[in-house]
Amino acid sequence: MPKGCQRERVGATTYRLAIPNLEIRQIFVEQIQEWFQEDARRDTPTLDTFCAAFPEGDAQTVERQFGAYLRRMISIRDTGVRKERKENFYHGILLGLLRHRDDWILYSNAESGDGYSDILVEDPEVGIGIVIELKYREDGKLEEGCREALEQIEDLDYAARLEDDGIETVVRYGIACNRKKCRVIKGL
Repeated sequence: MPKGCQRERVGATTYRLAIPNLEIRQIFVEQIQEWFQEDARRDTPTLDTFCAAFPEGDAQTVERQFGAYLRRMISIRDTGVRKERKENFYHGILLGLLRHRDDWILYSNAESGDGYSDILVEDPEVGIGIVIELKYREDGKLEEGCREALEQIEDLDYAARLEDDGIETVVRYGIACNRKKCRVIKGL
């Protein structure tokens, strides 16, 4: 291992590393996106069902499918980052899954209303928008995390950007995660 890359030894043969610069980070991001796209091609019917559930307001299907992806795709070690970074991990996974729909316009951490929404989706063909706010709950209280996310969507008016773009129907989701578990609640 090159000197200067090691950040912390966390086990006998396990290290927590840092990506040294933006160029290397971009390579990692591109490789992860490529992996998601390859996995998506093999799993098209499931991803179609997952993505279709969002504009339909089917929080149960979103939760069931996202939970299945988490159980299948991640290790609990993947969430072994600082608490304030754990939400970013789930955000990236969900964003990668939603990229399956190449006819959707996706915004990540987009300015909207009085803040920055985690994920905004526009489906211009049918005129539906989706606002997704994610929370990581260290305490495992996923229901509370979803409610907190939905309150944040309303309090900070995250639907504003979609509405400014002429989207009349906006579906809101609060999603809370802990390790390989998730809870999804659709807002009003």
